Amino acid sequence: MTDPRPRVVLGVGAGIAAYKACELLRRLTESGHDVRVVPTADALRFVGAATWEALSGHPVSSQVWDDVDQVAHVRLGKEADLVFVAPATADLLARAAHGRADDLLTATLLTARCPVVFAPAMHTEMWEHPATQDNVALLRSRGAIVVEPATGRLTGADTGPGRLPEPAELFEVARRALRRGRRAPDLAGRHVVISAGGTREAIDPVRFIGNRSSGLQGYALARTAVARGARVTVVAANVALPDPAGARVVRVESAAQMRAAVLEAAADADAVVMAAAVADFRPADYRDSKIKKVPGAEPEPIALVKNPDILAELSARPRGDQVVVGFAAETDDVLAAGREKLARKGCDLLVVNEVGADLAFGRPDNAAVVLTADGAETPVPRGPKEDLADVVWDLVVERLEPRPATP
Repeated sequence: MTDPRPRVVLGVGAGIAAYKACELLRRLTESGHDVRVVPTADALRFVGAATWEALSGHPVSSQVWDDVDQVAHVRLGKEADLVFVAPATADLLARAAHGRADDLLTATLLTARCPVVFAPAMHTEMWEHPATQDNVALLRSRGAIVVEPATGRLTGADTGPGRLPEPAELFEVARRALRRGRRAPDLAGRHVVISAGGTREAIDPVRFIGNRSSGLQGYALARTAVARGARVTVVAANVALPDPAGARVVRVESAAQMRAAVLEAAADADAVVMAAAVADFRPADYRDSKIKKVPGAEPEPIALVKNPDILAELSARPRGDQVVVGFAAETDDVLAAGREKLARKGCDLLVVNEVGADLAFGRPDNAAVVLTADGAETPVPRGPKEDLADVVWDLVVERLEPRPATP
């Protein structure tokens, strides 16, 4: 009987971050995936074959000379639904980019006809070297997804870009890549900017005006865009969630800070999705000291002034073929309010969703209607927030100008 479980090849390069791949393997197997681990020979110096075999339930080899009768160097790649390499070292990226087949993993990469994801991990100098960047660009041009490394503590005392993202976030990339099946990464070569969370407008050093946005929808958009090949910048306002693997996260607090960060990131973006809940107003005056209660007296009213309208500003400025998407969280006459907002803001797409008690904010699910500037409506039934994210990116991709063909 054929095993119905999705088949994943987990390639492991020879880096100290190989220990993190054990957690990724556990998440994949426990969520119902059939995983074959294919390490390089040197990767087994970091984590031994017995560990991989115990966690995967399959024998482990790095050599094409094992299981010759099974033609493993061809079969593994051809039968896989996903090949995920973590960590992908500079050496492994170079060998993959140039079509080497000198071990079982690189041979598997050559025979794979499924989505291939590389999660690089190395020292900053190696990641930033022009040779590595050229290899990454070459792999991406061939349809591979190369996840941007995280920034943080590396081996020894070094800190910088080159850290392997956390296994939980790598698992989300794998899950979303499997979800897309054999479809090409249609955001490859694109830069997308996503705002997420809710801004806070300070009243005094202790208090602020805020909202209930958690950032879950914005982060779902970011994770989905990474799995579709995009370079992703997230401008996150007061979000208490792990950074999405492969995304650059810029943290802000207020609407003014979000405006500055979004406009800067949007300068070279193909699409901007304003999923954040940006405060419409802020206190006219900031108190340097905490406002105290005065016995027997009512508090002084707090005067408010309007915040900049970031979505309208993005839509109105000269932007060429950049696609701008807004979100509208409404409580009454949702569609009517959304249509009025779309006309007023001037964006290309507006995602309208009803909010309130147990709706949207802080929940893993969402329902919405996506309105377009040409009058079309796309309803998205309640489901995981990644479902809405995929619909949004589908509509964005339809509106992106085709890239010139590579000579």
